[in-house]
Amino acid sequence: MRTVDPRRVVDLGCGPGHLTPVLAARWPGAVVEALDASPDMVEAARAAGVDARLQAAEDWTPAPDTDLVVTNAVLQWVPGHADLIPRWIAALPAGATFAMQVPGNFGAPSHALVRELAAEWERPIVLRGEAAVAEPVEYADLLAATGAAADVWETTYLQRLTGEDPVLRWISGTALRPVRDALGEEEYTRFTERLAPRLRAAYPASADGSTWFPFRRIFAVARKA
Repeated sequence: MRTVDPRRVVDLGCGPGHLTPVLAARWPGAVVEALDASPDMVEAARAAGVDARLQAAEDWTPAPDTDLVVTNAVLQWVPGHADLIPRWIAALPAGATFAMQVPGNFGAPSHALVRELAAEWERPIVLRGEAAVAEPVEYADLLAATGAAADVWETTYLQRLTGEDPVLRWISGTALRPVRDALGEEEYTRFTERLAPRLRAAYPASADGSTWFPFRRIFAVARKA
C-alpha cells in the first residue's frame, strides 16, 4: 500500500502545525506538505518551524504523487466539503489513502445553546448548524461511492474538565470563535456571561467539582483501489 512508504503526505488544514511534525517523523522519506486557509494559522505553524503554505481547501487539488491526505478537525469549517472529498479522491493515485476526522457534537448542548442564544441576540450572528458535518453512515456512503475501501467510525470521549465554567472555556476556541469574530470584546463578554449559566445547567459538576464533557468525533479512512 502507498501509505507504507508514501511519496507525498499532505496535512490539509494544518492549523498551528501540531500534527505536521508527527507525520514527518512517521514517514521521514516523504515530502510533507502543510496547508491551511488561515493566514494566522500559517504564521503560527511557521513560527513553530513548520513550512506551512496558505491554501484554501476548496481550491486545492492533490499533486499526482500524493499518497496520503490527512485532514484533522478541519472539514467542519469547509461548507460543501462533501462535494470536495470525491474530487480529491479521484485525483489521488491508486493505492493512496484519505483520512479525516471531524467533531460530531454540533447537536450537543454545548453547541445548541450557543445557537439558541445567538438567535436571541440583538443583531444576527451566523453560526454553523448540525449540518456542518454529516453522520458517519453518510460519509461511509460518500466514500464507498468513489470505489475506495472505506472504514468509518465514531468515538465519544469523556473529557474531565475542571475550574470555573469549564465547558465555556473549552468551547471558547471552537464553537464560540464565530461569535467572538462577530462581536466586539465588550459585547462578546456579555454574550458569554449569559451563556455560562445555561452551560452550567446542561453540564452540572460532579461531587468532586469536576465536569464530564462528552465529545463525539467522527473518523473515516478511504483507501483508493
